[in-house]
Amino acid sequence: MTVRPSDVIAKGSPADPREDPSRPGRPPAPAKLRPGWLAAGVVAVVLAALAGLALGPASLPFGSVAAELADLLPGVHIDSGLTESQANIVLQLRLPRVVLALLVGATLALAGGCYQGVFRNPLADPYLLGVAAGAGFGATAAIAAGGGAAAGSVTPSLPVPLAAFTGALAAVALTYLLGAAGGRDRSPATLLLAGVAVSAFFAACQTFLLQRYADSLQLVYSWLLGRLATSGWREVQLLLPYAVFAAAVVLLLRRELDVLSLGDDEAAGLGLHPQRSRYLLVVAASLGTAAAVAVSGLIGFVGVIVPHTVRLLAGASYRSILPLSVLFGGAFLTLADLAARTVSAPAELPIGVLTAFLGAPFFVVVLRTTRRVEL
Repeated sequence: MTVRPSDVIAKGSPADPREDPSRPGRPPAPAKLRPGWLAAGVVAVVLAALAGLALGPASLPFGSVAAELADLLPGVHIDSGLTESQANIVLQLRLPRVVLALLVGATLALAGGCYQGVFRNPLADPYLLGVAAGAGFGATAAIAAGGGAAAGSVTPSLPVPLAAFTGALAAVALTYLLGAAGGRDRSPATLLLAGVAVSAFFAACQTFLLQRYADSLQLVYSWLLGRLATSGWREVQLLLPYAVFAAAVVLLLRRELDVLSLGDDEAAGLGLHPQRSRYLLVVAASLGTAAAVAVSGLIGFVGVIVPHTVRLLAGASYRSILPLSVLFGGAFLTLADLAARTVSAPAELPIGVLTAFLGAPFFVVVLRTTRRVEL
């Protein structure tokens, strides 16, 4: 009789080998997503979105902003009390940016949680397989070739996101080809090493272009440091289908991540095909990451901070980590973007710099408190 992986996890098997119930004081993590944590995630998203819409150089009342949003619902007519110019600020300027921040944060956090499960490493992030380096090279090539925005603009035109997306996917594909060069077994350690090599290669190519086209440095660095500036709903429309696809695949396979954390031999003994599951998860997570990077630039540490914090608070099962990472990741990046555009107003900090300020100390704390990091 074949034992389904989900049956094993549902009966209370530890979702992570490090969460051994035989150790005193180390109870196994809950296998199911607790409603309380789910409600907390939804509340965090709502509050972060309202804060992003209400606060800024022109601060608006939270209640009026909520009423303006409710008035968009069919069959609902509420007088928010906002003037026409204030309503335009909320709906035309801030709402697309907040939605983009929610999508990018959710996608990066989900991909980070997925990578941590696939590679059994709590420090893994979505840029592990060369996505960042490939996207950076693609964006640099497009800007150097004249595909970027006009001088002085911080919002790239369509060819730059397209080039970044193509470069990110090319890097992931090259990582897989390199990881399979020594045989058919694409082990996590082999993929990690291949990702390091591919990242170094694309970084070298990007440096070469920057030296040849020094006049493009300002535009390239404004993209590399991350930004959520929008020109309407175009960026949201570009990202949405990829984010939905990545989330659907990863969330549907989240139980298999719990089984993969036990090791390939144990997973195979439970009826799982480790290589196939790993391939599907990595491809979906990488696709979502590539799309997020293409529209927002390189925003680091979101995929490390959010999933690891969720793991510490809500348990080690990926049935909890991944859905909560989607919610808290979106809320986290929305609040980070709010801080980036208000701390030095009217100037705006690159959001990638702000997340690095938060992520670097967090990374050090994780390194000091993690007993064992497996590759």
